[in-house]
Amino acid sequence: MERFIQVRRPVAVPTVAVILCLVIAVGLAATAWAGNSGLVLSRTIPVYRNQSARAANDAAANGMGFSSILKPALPAVVSITSSRVVKIPQQQNPFFNDPFFQQFFGGQAPRGPQEQREQGLGSGVIISPDGYILTNNHVVDKSTEIKVMLQDKRQFPGKLIGTDPKTDIAVLKIDATGLPTISLGDSSKLEVGDYAFAIGNPFGVGETATMGIISATGRNGLSIEDYEDFIQTDAAINPGNSGGALLDARGQLIGINTAILSGGSGGNQGIGFAIPINMAKYVMGEILKHGKVVRGYIGVGLQEVTPALAKAFNVPAEKGALVDNVDPDSPGGKAGLQRGDIILKLNGQPIDGPNGLRLTIATMSPGASVHFEINRNGSIRDVPLTLAEAPLGQGAGNAAGESTEESPMRGVQVDELTNEIRQQLGLKPDVKGVVIAQVAEDSLAAESGLQRGDVIEQINRQPVNSVDDYQHLIAQAGKQTLVLLVNRRGNTTFVVVQSE
Repeated sequence: MERFIQVRRPVAVPTVAVILCLVIAVGLAATAWAGNSGLVLSRTIPVYRNQSARAANDAAANGMGFSSILKPALPAVVSITSSRVVKIPQQQNPFFNDPFFQQFFGGQAPRGPQEQREQGLGSGVIISPDGYILTNNHVVDKSTEIKVMLQDKRQFPGKLIGTDPKTDIAVLKIDATGLPTISLGDSSKLEVGDYAFAIGNPFGVGETATMGIISATGRNGLSIEDYEDFIQTDAAINPGNSGGALLDARGQLIGINTAILSGGSGGNQGIGFAIPINMAKYVMGEILKHGKVVRGYIGVGLQEVTPALAKAFNVPAEKGALVDNVDPDSPGGKAGLQRGDIILKLNGQPIDGPNGLRLTIATMSPGASVHFEINRNGSIRDVPLTLAEAPLGQGAGNAAGESTEESPMRGVQVDELTNEIRQQLGLKPDVKGVVIAQVAEDSLAAESGLQRGDVIEQINRQPVNSVDDYQHLIAQAGKQTLVLLVNRRGNTTFVVVQSE
């Protein structure tokens, strides 16, 4: 079974498939209860700025290669086999509809198997001598049985201690002592061009090491996990490498391999992603302490301050995080945060964007007091609040209201938002606005990403409660650039529609 996730990109930029680590190895497939299947899981110019990188280069130049770096680490990377039972739909062979065949079955078609047992193969890293192991959540997700095989071929049953699907981290435990481990590095100090070594069990062929460099840090917006701060590397990562180790030139663990951009090929294309060890270490600590990850929570939606939005809100571009939705019962709502606020600083530290703010808040404890510096309509304000604990889950009628030829919204038709349409779009009863019934493909609105079914709640920060409101505000704006608050199936975001 293959899972493909589309990377979200701005409108008019092609999407790229991200293949996660649930990938079937070549020639292997899930089998029935009695069989053995081989589902392989994978999510799937040196710069010498420090002594360790220079030492690695010297070793390679002297014909020693990188064995001095890899040899101590290899025994601490394990293979993980997981199995689970999956429901399959009952399929009827068309031959059983033939009366000739039905006579052999008393008029009843024989029932096929209703369940199958799948086996998956991934990797993991021993973190402590007494048997704690880091791996990916998707390697062991919904497993009924987990087996861990060490480099010396010893096998142990794996006990699942806890998981965090939001970062794709899982912690296992095996009943063994005196195990080899890898020392943990500091992923915050990585720079583009640093050496990187990936170790895992690709395609089930056995423990394998590959080499590359750090291609990028802080990758996010891939829509792979809820919390993304990936290390990108060109060290070969393939199906089966999931949960394996990414090392630096010191041989220290800097990441847990988790995903690859495959372009649809299913294999390595030189773009792999690993969860930074600093994040993985924090998640593991929370799991061991609480049995889950306890995160701080402010209860507001955030989005990037693009150049277009910055111009519309009269703030510096690409600075801070724009609030596009507020839960009134959340800490942010109770503290008075509003849609359109731009969060500039957290506890005096500048905010570069929404992803950094989310990651920082997520690593803070519920009950902690924080101070936001915000820009509201050009006025700088201080907003104090107390973090809560993040919760576990976090067609239109006749078109009307067509915009004039002068408006950036020309080519857009809207209709009244009825209760029936709210239900069809999965919106709450209190959502107000107008629903987009049609968007011309060559329009400015289409270029901005507006779609049929979007609900326009605000125009230039003014509420829209009816088609009359919409037409009045559009006419008032004339040819000027518009800032819309758009609700798309329950999620709100600001959209700028540029004038020509």
